[in-house]
Amino acid sequence: MKLVIEAVFQANHQTYGHRRVHAVLVRSGEQVSLELVRQLMRELGPVPVQPRPWRPVTTLAEGPDAISDLVRRDFTAAAPGTKLVGDVTYIPTWEGFTYLATVIDCHSKMVVGWAMADHFKTSLLADALDAAAGTIDIEPDCIFHSDRGSNYTSAEFGRHLERYEMRRSVGRTGVCWDNALAESFFGALKNEWLHHMVFATRAKALRAVMRYIEGFYNRRRLHSANGYRTPWEVHAEYLDRQQAA
Repeated sequence: MKLVIEAVFQANHQTYGHRRVHAVLVRSGEQVSLELVRQLMRELGPVPVQPRPWRPVTTLAEGPDAISDLVRRDFTAAAPGTKLVGDVTYIPTWEGFTYLATVIDCHSKMVVGWAMADHFKTSLLADALDAAAGTIDIEPDCIFHSDRGSNYTSAEFGRHLERYEMRRSVGRTGVCWDNALAESFFGALKNEWLHHMVFATRAKALRAVMRYIEGFYNRRRLHSANGYRTPWEVHAEYLDRQQAA
């Protein structure tokens, strides 16, 4: 059993703690308790990488016309395309920073849209939203939630949301928990993947991000908020239920 646990740990980029390793074993048909997996992993000594604390960067002060928070830290949704969260981060390369904007669906926790560029302009955020619209059906009155970064609260981005009949929502200034789902993903991306790499070019950073999102996070990584199922499994299960109804 120790060899199997070690194999699962290595196959998932040394990111799984005992709960996720246990979930993988159960899914593969192994009859093993959570406590036994915890004990064996303690004996083996593997230490999964953990997200580092997040610190807010770009924020906008509150004002009389401030956009409301329609999410209130509830990052669940009964169906895909009804509540999305967005955020942006930067990745250092030898050519300079490259910026990654993401859109995550609250139903499945899947990264349904993302885009990268050498700038942090509103067009980058719009490209990520367009990518999401090409992946899932965005329902009318869908909520798009973000922090109070100036580009997310801009009139230009607001007009882009109107194209999809979406409602804009933002968290409070400097309060990372108000966009915790998006921040949690960036913590996983950087600590499970990017912090172990050095990128000579922006193109290499893009390929690494693509491998993580499309090859691992969406389709292989077990998500605790999904009952240790992958985002793709949750999304596909919803589509299957709709077709059967």
